Amino acid sequence: MIEPSAEEYLVENGIQLTPEIAISNLQSPDLSLRYYAAWWLGKFRISQPEVVDALIAALEDEADKTELGGYPLRRNAARSLGKLGNAKAIPALIQCLECSDFYVREAAAQSLEMLRASTAIPALMKLLDGGVSQAVQVPGRPHLAQPYEAVLEALGAIGATEAISLIQPFLNHPVPRVQCSAARAMYQLTQDTKYGDLLVKMLATGDLKLRRVVLGDLGAIGYLAAADAIAQSQAENSFKLIALKGLLEHQLPNKFDDIGISDEAVRVMNLMDSLL
Repeated sequence: MIEPSAEEYLVENGIQLTPEIAISNLQSPDLSLRYYAAWWLGKFRISQPEVVDALIAALEDEADKTELGGYPLRRNAARSLGKLGNAKAIPALIQCLECSDFYVREAAAQSLEMLRASTAIPALMKLLDGGVSQAVQVPGRPHLAQPYEAVLEALGAIGATEAISLIQPFLNHPVPRVQCSAARAMYQLTQDTKYGDLLVKMLATGDLKLRRVVLGDLGAIGYLAAADAIAQSQAENSFKLIALKGLLEHQLPNKFDDIGISDEAVRVMNLMDSLL
């Protein structure tokens, strides 16, 4: 789904936003101003209580609706609420998982992942109803019946061990990206290295777009055994560095006064240096 570039829109229209203007624009009768204000507030992490309240209200917007039934403003609001990190948004985002717009459901799942919203687990699991047999492409649309990648990744990040039996069959989904999301979640929920190794295998066999996805997955789960494979993968160094940074963040001590840095962390840093 390609939506207009917010940056380009603002530049072309000579709009210079400030937090005060963006907050005001969320109430504007001009739908385009509301759309870009919702994006801008999330991008720049403007987290005042009135922003959170206004974005939550935007999740029920009916004015900004496309001919195909999409809700662009709701999408931006859902994405931004995850970035702002306020748990107050969780109930409204859970409700968004029932929205008719696929991309609103996807954005809500991604934000619930960011918020580590354990109360969203039952609603996220419900989106996996029917399993792989129901996870098919919607006729005439460029997406599956549900945002399975976002849902699987959210369940893994949140720690929804009760969803393991629902997630595991998606390892055999015909879409490789869905397989990756399932492997990512299964590793997070079980710490079984076979799921991390499955991602490493996909890193070696997939096309460039898939390799970029897998690099992100390996970084997100901090799969240290993949460090060399990441550094040697056939992908841009920028993607490899982001993945290695993810591994490193899992290895560094939580507090600066903890004792030392592990040999594994030093090895990852050396790999990063070799890519610079």
